[in-house]
Amino acid sequence: MNYIGCKYTLLPFLDQCIDKITLGDKNVHTFCDLFAGTGVVGRHFKERGYSIIANDLQYYSFVLNKQYIENHTTLLFECLQDEVPQINDVLFDEEKANVVCKYLDTLQGVEGFVFNNFCKGEKQEGYRLYFSDDNGKKCDAIRQKIETWKDKGNINDNEYFFLLATLIENIDKVANTASVYGAFLKKIKASATKQFSMSPVKMILNSQEHKVFNEDANTLISHIDTDILYLDPPYNQRQYSANYHVLETIAKYDNPILSGKTGMRDYSSQKSKYCQKMQVKTAFEGLIMNTNAKYVFLSYNNEGLMSFEDIKDVMSKYGTYGYFETKYSRFKSDKASEERHIKANTTKEYIHYLLKR
Repeated sequence: MNYIGCKYTLLPFLDQCIDKITLGDKNVHTFCDLFAGTGVVGRHFKERGYSIIANDLQYYSFVLNKQYIENHTTLLFECLQDEVPQINDVLFDEEKANVVCKYLDTLQGVEGFVFNNFCKGEKQEGYRLYFSDDNGKKCDAIRQKIETWKDKGNINDNEYFFLLATLIENIDKVANTASVYGAFLKKIKASATKQFSMSPVKMILNSQEHKVFNEDANTLISHIDTDILYLDPPYNQRQYSANYHVLETIAKYDNPILSGKTGMRDYSSQKSKYCQKMQVKTAFEGLIMNTNAKYVFLSYNNEGLMSFEDIKDVMSKYGTYGYFETKYSRFKSDKASEERHIKANTTKEYIHYLLKR
């Protein structure tokens, strides 16, 4: 997923910074990713053997992290053997999830909420072209089936979030947008004409226990224990709830009242203080003050709402402070944007750290 602020390419640098500060401390086992997004950082440290705590205020993010972080054992889909008898024919348990996804791929499309609100359909004007009609119908059919299975007890929570994360990841690949869902394209682009398939998302198996939350970060921080606290809050005024509202609606499938040309759902309860110049520093200090983490790491660039001095001022109050820096590519919504800004597409990314007293 092409996600604002994704830290995938920053992972080697993040590894170096964290290892340099925590090296030799054998009592570091828990890693908390408090603004998890799509879970890229948490997944990485899960694979490194940490017990992960992940959190995000957006529900679609919660779904993705329930799958990538909290799921850590093979899914068997035992209660679907009657409806999906092909499960009984596979030789290896690891293949059962693939069989269920293939079954969902065969469902006949239906005209549900996604089709009626995010596709053209029969509408002559006022439609929202986020997806092709075929992909909208297919999304509705699969989303409704997943919810029906859950309501009937045919799948457990782990299986539910696996299937829902698989749907979100794959429908996003055929979205008719430049990248985010703040707007849709006027005409269907080539990649959006392809029918999506339920290609199973990755399972990261291990013996650790992990926990995922869907809460406000400043509320949650006082209720969790972690050795490492990693912070990657929004840097600017772009609210994630506005930029990914379609995925939020697919994840919740709650038939919300939509408004405006872009079909925005009400996100007043999901606005982040970290996107507001007058509130961000106070909110940030609340996190630093209330965490019990021994090590705190903050990803932030030189174009964020908080200045370098703001961050230094806050973190220095609570222990030994320092930072690392590297060049980092800006988020690009499309290839054309990349070509237009190729000479000015990097920022300075800082990893601020705190050894808390």
